[in-house]
Amino acid sequence: MKSRRITVGDRAWTVRVDGPETRHSVLLLPDAGDPVDVYDQVCARLHNSDLRTIAVESIEGLDGPAVHAILDELGVPYANVAARGAGATVAWQVCSGAFGRFSSLIVADRGHPAAPGADGAVADPACRPMELPVTVLVTKRLPRSVADASGRFVYGEFRVVEVDVENVATEADHELATEIVLRTSLW
Repeated sequence: MKSRRITVGDRAWTVRVDGPETRHSVLLLPDAGDPVDVYDQVCARLHNSDLRTIAVESIEGLDGPAVHAILDELGVPYANVAARGAGATVAWQVCSGAFGRFSSLIVADRGHPAAPGADGAVADPACRPMELPVTVLVTKRLPRSVADASGRFVYGEFRVVEVDVENVATEADHELATEIVLRTSLW
């Protein structure tokens, strides 16, 4: 994968871009502390499905304006977003609100920030609902009840898929890639 360093203000992020030059791109956000190659197997599968991948190496300091600036710098007008762990929290927040730049959202390990977590606490009550199709992957780190509670914050088609693993990117890359492909298809 080709690495690019993209600077936004006083911050910089390294992104790994690869796959066919098509209008279908997938932005991949890792969990905090994930190795830079955490999505390599997923990306290889997505490239076989004619999808371009943009894998952010670290989400440290990443927010909505930075995500938009990264996509602008890469010339990506629309993107599907897939994320896990802390990256999923960022993805929920970036994709919230009116339908626009993001076509779909696939998250693992985190429910919508305005939905109560496993401990009953709400992480971000101001996080707006989604107006796009969303798939939540239930893993050993996310109870099914939290994923189901996220459904009330999704105004698009909502799907919950159970995958009995700790790290969906490395232990079930085939399942994650399949869910991404399903969300990127227009059928």
